[in-house]
Amino acid sequence: MSIPQRASEDHLPELRPTRPLRVLVTGATGYIGGRLVPRLLAKGHHVRCVARNPSRLEGHDWPGVEIVAGDLEDPEEAARVLRDIDVAYYLVHSMAAGQAFRVRDRITALAFGHAAAQAGVRRIIYLGGLGDPDKVRSMHLVSRQEVGRCLSYGGVPTIEFRAAVIVGSGSASFEMIRHLIERLPVMIAPTWVDTRCQPIGIRSVLEYLVEALDHPTAEGIYEIGGDDVLTYRDLMLRYARIRGLRRFIVSLPVPKPQLSGRWVDFLTPIPFSIAQPLVESLQTEVVVRNNRARTVFSVKPTGYDHAVRLALTRLAQDSVETTWASSLSSLTQDQPEASTLGSHEGMLLDRYRRRVKATSSQMFDAICTLGGEEGWPVGNFLWQLRGIMDRMVGGVGMRRGRRHPRELRVGDPLDFWRVEALEAGHLLRLRAEMKLPGRAWLQFEVLPDPRGCRVEQTAFFEPLGILGYLYWWAVLPFHRFVFPGLVGGLMKQAEVVETAEWPVSKGRHR
Repeated sequence: MSIPQRASEDHLPELRPTRPLRVLVTGATGYIGGRLVPRLLAKGHHVRCVARNPSRLEGHDWPGVEIVAGDLEDPEEAARVLRDIDVAYYLVHSMAAGQAFRVRDRITALAFGHAAAQAGVRRIIYLGGLGDPDKVRSMHLVSRQEVGRCLSYGGVPTIEFRAAVIVGSGSASFEMIRHLIERLPVMIAPTWVDTRCQPIGIRSVLEYLVEALDHPTAEGIYEIGGDDVLTYRDLMLRYARIRGLRRFIVSLPVPKPQLSGRWVDFLTPIPFSIAQPLVESLQTEVVVRNNRARTVFSVKPTGYDHAVRLALTRLAQDSVETTWASSLSSLTQDQPEASTLGSHEGMLLDRYRRRVKATSSQMFDAICTLGGEEGWPVGNFLWQLRGIMDRMVGGVGMRRGRRHPRELRVGDPLDFWRVEALEAGHLLRLRAEMKLPGRAWLQFEVLPDPRGCRVEQTAFFEPLGILGYLYWWAVLPFHRFVFPGLVGGLMKQAEVVETAEWPVSKGRHR
């Protein structure tokens, strides 16, 4: 249900704030919020971010950003984080399906709206979902629109942008399309594949969100979309054409959206909890019905093909700002020693967790000595053999070694790996650069423990088509020998150091 607007609002002048605004960004750990913050900083605004776990934001290069801990479901905490704020971005919404999540999101939005009013917030800006309220069939979209209404009930003027498929490197919708087309020459799709939508590029979405600060009298619902109205079949086939791929899509009736959600979960990085509401929302036509956003704001959205090319360029340059990769860090305080073989967000994994009788720094130092002239602590001949096989097919092999025998930094080569992420004393992630039918990572994560520390070693593999899956299962027997021994060898190395240093350390801490 649209909120009535004053007729003059369609011709609002562009008004720049006379001073930097104090802005709160909720959902800064998410896809949109993580990209919005640096753009607000570039405009000179003072930014505060709230997160249940602020440590998830520590790795961002956001100078001057105030990061606070807070649970928006608690009205008192919501009031605290909103204190002294001019404008609040509400980018919090659960992608999980079900009535319980809808009620939870409604209560949180109502509490946030009332807390914003009590704190004297001048405006709330929200990104919701596009679709005719009278025809929406998806619980996910119903809830997205309901949240927008609940935010405004507190009396604070609210701008609600409504968007359909957001096209950008790392977005859930784009990653779902990309992986399905890359992996399936022939796709059997549900009949909703012929539903119309109006996709919009991530850059345009961010431009709308940032420019909203320049319109202090703007209020209500603004439907935003790109230049093209397409079916989901069109979206996938256009992606295939841009990539130079020949793909065929056959639509058949699928009785339950859950079946499509499971299929997406299996073939793409998108987990079922996100895939299911996405699939359900695809049954509803999401097309802009009111173009007032284009008259009020100066944003000029691009076409779908242009947005896809930009996203692919970002992927090719390894310059993706926010994506699913942040979820690769998964160790929590209550996980016991265990071995796991399974999948995570569409990726195959082989994981080992162990407790170590050594400090976190000693364990991490041992991890950082892998490869190079010292080799690998277990199955070194198998690693060397794999390197030879890689060189035979034109790969880098093991000949690159490493820059330093004990020190690593992001970007360093390490045999046929490259250091992709490094958090001193805590996390090391290596990306494979060998020839593979897919993409692979080897990650080590270390956390303190009352009896020493805990280590989690995980091999991730993102298969490319059927060959990728065949490769994974073919090498799995070797994994079962090499990977448990690898984490065991590193544990022994760290524990030897701990035993040797214990008397000295004990005296040092007296």
